[in-house]
Amino acid sequence: MGEVNPKPETRNSKPLRKAERGFTLIVLVFAILVIGISLGGVGTMWSTAMKREKEAELLFRGDAIRKAIESYYNFTNNREHPRSLDDLLKDPRSLTPKRHLRKLYRDVVNPDGEWELILDGTGGIKGVRSKSKDGPLKKARFPDSYQSFETASTYNDWKFVFEAKAQSGAISKSRPYIHPD
Repeated sequence: MGEVNPKPETRNSKPLRKAERGFTLIVLVFAILVIGISLGGVGTMWSTAMKREKEAELLFRGDAIRKAIESYYNFTNNREHPRSLDDLLKDPRSLTPKRHLRKLYRDVVNPDGEWELILDGTGGIKGVRSKSKDGPLKKARFPDSYQSFETASTYNDWKFVFEAKAQSGAISKSRPYIHPD
């Protein structure tokens, strides 16, 4: 009889381990690719959410300044617009401190935070608008007084203006006026 080999012949284990390492590397690269794509999507969503939050804050701040200008205008019988935004913090026409705005808000969509002032014919400030030329995400569902913002192509087109209406002897109560220019 022939000699029986107690160990059957097996494949060399080294090539099998190299193949396993290659497969693991492919799976790892694929996992990194999927994670990268996911993080890119999350980054885009986060960026959009931040832009929407800044737009909401811009609407709040611009409207607060417009209301403060209206309050300043109607505070005395003189009926004049403020010469500076600082006049809204402490009205220089009053002996007792009168604050039409509790703090001076900065433009949140403009990197330098400065507003572009909209002046009346005498150099008084009747409104503000952003200096930003970026396009807004929000295109609908604005408050009634800001419906013209729906057609705005940039934040610079969002104008927060108090336009006084001439009334004989009565206190002027007006709604926001949006300039066509």
